[in-house]
Amino acid sequence: MAALAPLPSAAYPDFAPSGLAGAIGDLAVAVLVDEATLAPKPGLVDARGNGAHADMTLSLMIASAHSLGDHFAAMALAGQQARRIDVALRERLGALGREAEATMLRATGGVNTHRGAIWALGLLAGAAGWLGKTRDAVPNAKAIAQMAAVIARLTDRHRPVHTGNKGELARAAYGVGGAREQAEAGFPHVMGIGLPMLREARARGDAEPTAQVNALLAIMARLDDTCVLARAGRAGLADVQAGAEAVLDAGGIGTLTGRRRLHELEAAMHARHASPGGSADLLAATLFLDRLGGLSATPSGEH
Repeated sequence: MAALAPLPSAAYPDFAPSGLAGAIGDLAVAVLVDEATLAPKPGLVDARGNGAHADMTLSLMIASAHSLGDHFAAMALAGQQARRIDVALRERLGALGREAEATMLRATGGVNTHRGAIWALGLLAGAAGWLGKTRDAVPNAKAIAQMAAVIARLTDRHRPVHTGNKGELARAAYGVGGAREQAEAGFPHVMGIGLPMLREARARGDAEPTAQVNALLAIMARLDDTCVLARAGRAGLADVQAGAEAVLDAGGIGTLTGRRRLHELEAAMHARHASPGGSADLLAATLFLDRLGGLSATPSGEH
């Protein structure tokens, strides 16, 4: 099996990605910042407050996002440099992902702000790099999600068998697939739920933040979110899913009734300390894939 060409580690200060890989890294940071600041997001850190999180703030989320840009660019570059989709690429992306997690934890003082997003966006960045090997090529969302699934299903021999993370424990306790299954299936809650709702909401005239929150709620209504399960159990997850569906049934948060339903959902989630972190990660993936079509591979000022 041919090895991948050596890549500079994203942890090295002289790593300076450009072209498509650099643009993908910048885009990943941008969608994480936009997801963090988006409001109103029930149970999540946003521009109004810390949601259900005692250890997170908006400024911490933004600092975490900005710490990850070179790492996402390195993952895109790994895809560009790969000769084929194989275990070598999967393991390279895994190693870069673990470097990204270490950087995140240093930036946040040990708080897990973006572990799930690193997994999702890292795979998508690698897939986008592979499919966009020429400088100006920007592949479509469906192709990227499908290629990310192919990569995710490969074996990473260096992946920790057990991490002890809350998401892993919830998957085992409740028998749900979690983030790994989402990726291996081609991100069905992004492609089949988040993106369609985002575009439907825009088409009916919702403002962009409203459309994005409605996309989040659509994901929440269908996802077996391991973050919710870890904090609130099956009963809490059922209530979150039903509450999110009630907002959408009322026309989304752009309607008066929808906003009332959202306030009811927020109150119920606050009482349970429930946070839909998995849904937030998939919203970031939704925004990432939505914006890739308008991505410029040429950095500002370069001709």
